[in-house]
Amino acid sequence: MNAPVTKPIHVGLKPTPFIERLRPLNKFESLEYWKGYWSPADYGNAEREYFAIRNTSSVFDLSPMTKYRITGPDTVAFLQRMVTRDVSKIKVGRVGYTVWCNDEGKVIDDGTLFRLGENHFRLCCQENQLFWLSHSAEGFDVNIYDETDEVTGLSLQGPTSCSVLKALGCEGIETLKPFEMRAFPFAGGEVVVSRTGFTGDLGYELWIDPSLALPLWDGLQEAGKPFSGVEPIGSHALDMVRIEAGFIAAQVDFVPADQAIRADRARSPFELNLGWLVAMDKGHFTGRRALLEEQKNGSKYCLVAVDIDGKYPADGSIIYHHKETEVGHITSGIWSPTAKRNIGLASLLVPFGKTMLDDLWVEIYVMRELKWEKLMVKCTVVKAPFFEPARRRATPPLTY
Repeated sequence: MNAPVTKPIHVGLKPTPFIERLRPLNKFESLEYWKGYWSPADYGNAEREYFAIRNTSSVFDLSPMTKYRITGPDTVAFLQRMVTRDVSKIKVGRVGYTVWCNDEGKVIDDGTLFRLGENHFRLCCQENQLFWLSHSAEGFDVNIYDETDEVTGLSLQGPTSCSVLKALGCEGIETLKPFEMRAFPFAGGEVVVSRTGFTGDLGYELWIDPSLALPLWDGLQEAGKPFSGVEPIGSHALDMVRIEAGFIAAQVDFVPADQAIRADRARSPFELNLGWLVAMDKGHFTGRRALLEEQKNGSKYCLVAVDIDGKYPADGSIIYHHKETEVGHITSGIWSPTAKRNIGLASLLVPFGKTMLDDLWVEIYVMRELKWEKLMVKCTVVKAPFFEPARRRATPPLTY
């Protein structure tokens, strides 16, 4: 009997294929844990990184993002059964944003579905979903494979991102429409470019074999020189722009239903302002009965965008009606450097945020000379996104 094949166990945070370039830049070792990987929170100046996203080009290491390859004759039927949107409408070469729920209609996670072939998809998401995918696949002829370590990614975002890719040699990249993807030859292999991102700006995500990660990094840095460079960014700057775009984040704006300890912490797609992702007419899917019931009786919560008076970010603060009755809280909040507004996303008890919009107040605690002071400031429900430049959807994008 042959000895079993064993793999070495990595101790500490796992490196990504870009670590040789990223670690020297991260002089303050400002790191975050991302599913076991080494992931920069910032490179010493989150504000500089933020303005790189909005004014030139930025790169963010997507390697730790969980990625699953789903293939087999029943792939479409399986995904139709699992996610809320109509997967059959995602054409080959397109990307679709979606969510999936438990039987109670509460969101487990959100992610992007890349249709690589008729029966070939890649699912990218925040949380580890292999157990849920495998459980949901019972009875379907599909293969599910975790390819997180075998596909590395970079998010290239900002006004000059298209120009940088053209300089890299991605011929015809300017014709790529939002949520489309295309493969381009690169360094003896290929790079798959999707016009997707988490910034609400013009941008792309680049997917490549880990062996070509460093050539891709170096190529982007060289291609970006005529366009004021390509700035590496961390999660702090990325969080700022995704709030401006009105995008939600798991473990921040909602608790994944399969991880919620308290029943009232989970949220449905309707309660996260994602009802447009629910295709009731496509047939049965997990959570459909509960969501039909919610449509009939109404939701308990709603997620809204808010303007907050003053300059102090209200992240995590409680919202009151008449300064007395607690009606919700700020799930994400920042001072927006571009919008010049104190903004946030808020989870509110219905009817607040729906029909009752007046006299909402946020309780913010501010440190002033070693003493915490409580401020009650006005909160106004507004329409998201807070920032939506025309270049985000322009095809072809303007040349910067």
